[in-house]
Amino acid sequence: MLEAYRQHVTERAAEGVPPKPLDPEWTAELVELLKAPPAGEEEFLLDLITNRVPPGVDEAAYVKAGFLSAIVNGDASSPIIDRAKAVELLGMMLGGYNIATLVSALDDADLGELAAEQLKSSLLVFDAFHDVAEKAKAGNANAQAVLESWANAEWFTQRPEVPEKLTAIVFKVPGETNTDDLSPAPDAWSRPDIPLHAKAMYKIPREGAENPEEQIHELEKSGHPVAFVGDVVGTGSSRKSATNSVLWYI
Repeated sequence: MLEAYRQHVTERAAEGVPPKPLDPEWTAELVELLKAPPAGEEEFLLDLITNRVPPGVDEAAYVKAGFLSAIVNGDASSPIIDRAKAVELLGMMLGGYNIATLVSALDDADLGELAAEQLKSSLLVFDAFHDVAEKAKAGNANAQAVLESWANAEWFTQRPEVPEKLTAIVFKVPGETNTDDLSPAPDAWSRPDIPLHAKAMYKIPREGAENPEEQIHELEKSGHPVAFVGDVVGTGSSRKSATNSVLWYI
């Protein structure tokens, strides 16, 4: 798996794009490697499970959450991920398959406070909110702390403040920009692969956008964030993929 993944990274780099997130099959293979890591690969494997598996309810996230939950529950082990680290990694998954284990861990004498800290910043809990509320009513201090944090919107108030002033450098494209300029229909096959699809943005040169990727990277050298500006922007039907292309660069 590691050899195939590194080859994938090399091939993507040649195209000027980052590697794809791990799919369910690669994630399952990664799990087996984490149970018995090859010597010298420990740090790399930990980075893969931490940063290269999609969060939320992706199929690969299901595999990741299942493995980490098994560690928390004592049904699996890894020499580089202990129970506390597994809780931390579950807390980074935003919501979905990770939530049930974190809620259950609120009752754990060793992990309860840590699980509470993860849940405080997890909003996509759906019906699990009621499970937390029931635990709080039953006297669980960790669950009560989570409810109070949600009520006080700490997930929001603890984020960095918006600066009083923002200085940006402008990437200006004159005239009308429709969604086909940003997400060309002939390249629709690549829309799920956002970094690759974004390379097709303004693929037909026009005033102000002769080589947009290169132009944007040049503007980034100023040290300021890049702001995309057009006279008219957004007409067309492919608004989601068009927005993805802009967000990839801006």
